[in-house]
Amino acid sequence: MTKHRIYTMSFARVYPEYVAKAEKKGRTKAEVDEIIGWLTGYSQEQLEAQLEKQTDFETFLAEAPQLNPSRALIKGVICGVRVEDIAEPTMREIRYLDKLIDELAKGKAMEKVLRKS
Repeated sequence: MTKHRIYTMSFARVYPEYVAKAEKKGRTKAEVDEIIGWLTGYSQEQLEAQLEKQTDFETFLAEAPQLNPSRALIKGVICGVRVEDIAEPTMREIRYLDKLIDELAKGKAMEKVLRKS
């Protein structure tokens, strides 16, 4: 079975798209970084190191210091699929991140995006 091409894609290639999507809607790179840190446990320095190394998406998630247990609270549809119904763990983690960036770009309050309330 071949891997989905996003798994082998460099996270550094996708990251600017996340930032651009947020900034286009008046949000900031710092907010995108906060979301990534909340989801994965990467510090700002660790995130920058991963970007510099051109780490692929699968490795980026596999090496995440601490996947947030509250990520299971992320529900909804992304790319026409319910995130909570995605069986493949790596794809589910990727879609969690997509969903959080989507919510940020749609103007949701950061506390809501990070499932704090």
